[in-house]
Amino acid sequence: MDIADNATRGAPIAQPRRRGHARGSAPVLPAGVALGALGVLGFSFSLPATKLAVADLDPWFVAFGRAAAAAVLAVLVLTARRARRPSAAQWRSLALVAVGVVVGFPLCTSLALEHRPAGQSVVVVALLPAATAVMATLLAGERPGRRFWAASGAGLVTALVFAGTRGAGGLAPADGLLLLAIVVCALGYAEGGKLARDLGGTHVICWALVLALPVSLTVTGASVAAGGASGGGPAAWSCFAYLALISMFLAFFAWYAGLARGGVARVGQVQLAQPVLTLGWAALVLGEHVGGAEAAAALAILGCVVATQRAR
Repeated sequence: MDIADNATRGAPIAQPRRRGHARGSAPVLPAGVALGALGVLGFSFSLPATKLAVADLDPWFVAFGRAAAAAVLAVLVLTARRARRPSAAQWRSLALVAVGVVVGFPLCTSLALEHRPAGQSVVVVALLPAATAVMATLLAGERPGRRFWAASGAGLVTALVFAGTRGAGGLAPADGLLLLAIVVCALGYAEGGKLARDLGGTHVICWALVLALPVSLTVTGASVAAGGASGGGPAAWSCFAYLALISMFLAFFAWYAGLARGGVARVGQVQLAQPVLTLGWAALVLGEHVGGAEAAAALAILGCVVATQRAR
C-alpha cells in the first residue's frame, strides 16, 4: 500500500495494536507516523514561503491561486487513476475539508502574514496539534487516554515556550486570523483523515481541490485582473510554486494517509515538530541563528511526540 493508494476500508481510524506487538509497544503503526512526518516536513516551509510570496503578490492571489494550480494537478491525477466519484455523504465531508485546508487556512495565513513575521507566527501554529486532537475526538470518534493528553499538553507548552522565546511577543490583531486558520485547518485535518479511510489520502485532497475549483478560479481571476499577480520576483514565484505543488498538494498525500492509518489524534501530534522545523527553514533560507536552545527544544518536543505515540 503506497501513498497514492492508501484507502483502508472497514478499519477504524485509530488502529488497534496488531497481534505480535509486545505489551507497552506503540499502538500506532510506524507507517502512519512516518507518513505523517513526511507530510509535516512538506508543510513546515509553508509560513516562510507564504511570507515571501505575499511580499510581492496579492495575498488573495497567493491563497486561491495556489489552490487553483493544485486543482489542475488534482484533475490529472483523478483522471489518470480513473477515480470513482464520491458519494453524497462523502461530498459533504469533502466540503469541510475544502473549507478547512483548501480555502480557510491558506486565506487566513496569507492575510495575516502581510502584517506578521513568519517566524513569530509559529507561536500560534503550535496550537494546531492540540486543536486537531480535539477535532478528532469530536468528529472522528477517537478517545485518546489521559497519558496521550498529558504528553500532548507537554508538547504544546514546550512548543509555545520555544516559539515565545524566539521573540513572538504578545498577540497582534493578525493573530486572530492565525487562530481562525488553526480552527478551520484542524477541522479539515480531522474530517479528511476520517474520509481517507475510504477514499485514500490522495483522493481526499484531490477531490477537495476540485470541489473548491469554481471558487478558487473565480477569486484568482479577479485578483489577476486587479494586478495581484504582477510585479512578483523570482523568490515570490518560487515560493508560490512551492505552496501550490508541495503545501497544497503532495504533502497532503502523505499527511492524510498517515492520519488514516495511524489515527487523527495521535499522528496529528507529529506536527508539534513543525515550529522547530519552520524556524530551521528560517535559519537555512534567511540566515537566522539557531543555537543550543533550539536544539534542546527540538529534543524535548521529539520526546513529547514519542510519548503521544506510545500512549493508549
